[in-house]
Amino acid sequence: MNSIEKSNKLDNVCYDIRGPVMDEANRMSVEGKEILKLNIGNPAPFGFRAPDAIIEEMKTNLVESEGYSDSKGIIEAREAIAEYDRSKNIPNVTVDDIYTGNGVSELITLCMNGLLNNGDEMLVPSPDYPLWTASVTLSGGKAVHYVCDEKAGWYPDIDDIKSKINKNTKGIVIINPNNPTGALYPEELLKQIVDVAKENDMLIFADEIYDRLVMDGKKHVSIATVAGDYPVITLNGLSKSHLVAGFRAGWMSISGDKSHIKGYIEGINLLSSMRLCSNVQAQSIIPKALELVKSSDAMIEPGGRIYEQRKIICDAIDDIPGLEAVKPEAAFYIFPKMDTKRFNIKDDEKFALDLLKQKHVLITHGRGFHLESPDHFRIVFLPEAAVLTECMTRFKDFFANYVQE
Repeated sequence: MNSIEKSNKLDNVCYDIRGPVMDEANRMSVEGKEILKLNIGNPAPFGFRAPDAIIEEMKTNLVESEGYSDSKGIIEAREAIAEYDRSKNIPNVTVDDIYTGNGVSELITLCMNGLLNNGDEMLVPSPDYPLWTASVTLSGGKAVHYVCDEKAGWYPDIDDIKSKINKNTKGIVIINPNNPTGALYPEELLKQIVDVAKENDMLIFADEIYDRLVMDGKKHVSIATVAGDYPVITLNGLSKSHLVAGFRAGWMSISGDKSHIKGYIEGINLLSSMRLCSNVQAQSIIPKALELVKSSDAMIEPGGRIYEQRKIICDAIDDIPGLEAVKPEAAFYIFPKMDTKRFNIKDDEKFALDLLKQKHVLITHGRGFHLESPDHFRIVFLPEAAVLTECMTRFKDFFANYVQE
């Protein structure tokens, strides 16, 4: 039998968060080595637990969730999401403009498949959450990465965005709060992005899954609020803020004036129907969860676990010669920069493997987030304080002697 190869559509697709470095970590674990994991934003393995009321809500609705729902989702969930959007001043969203999904991940793929023809281009941030680039590619489009400027707090570079627009550009993706940098975008910057989108007839896709995990008394502003009547597709969900990543409860809302995107919405409706519906048990908890929208506050306020663990990581990075990082304002990620000359780093995946093999600490290298330079990596600061402290002790020892061969 001839060998069967993977589709060539996957040639430019990567997901290094669960890529070769993690494969090596799994192999080492099988050998009995303990690996300290700073690579995946899944709260459950680190002792975070969902509010009891949400678990009870799922139990209560289990029998009622045995059948398919409407392809957009159960009406109670969509009504709760519409109310949440109103609370954030997102305009012109009705229950018919809302689609539930098996996490935001499914909806990202659905959005890109519904929009892109072969050769169409989508502006995607660099660094990005890699599923966006992968979904654009698998949809036949081309991901064009615009710069998020580290020197400007990891904010999108408006001039760079403008320079990368052409007749094939169909839309722009923003991730706010940002993964992997933890940046929170100010309202004035969002207005500039909206202006660029309007000038070029680009759809705006806003990944706002971390909007309830904002620290230091700051406030998240949805770009849909700033856009007014201009159509925006906003994606959100419960995985991070309500600590139910495994339930896969996500949604998207289409806001603004939809008169010019009726054809696109027809495509979204078709794709939504083809997957029948999202997990009905997970949909059933959305109303209760959005009643408990402030349940995450205790984690992100001073004294809260995520807030204090951010401090441990930031202080430790400041104490390691050759490392620096912009302090994240939201989520639970930080994206440190390495002095590549000091450490002779030319291959950041090799750096991640060296760290794993020598110190048994697992991180994700920066080019896994479509950053061109090999000088960054992402740390997830979800593990308990004692584990983070031990990790950073190993980091300091590693960098004290590391020169990449």
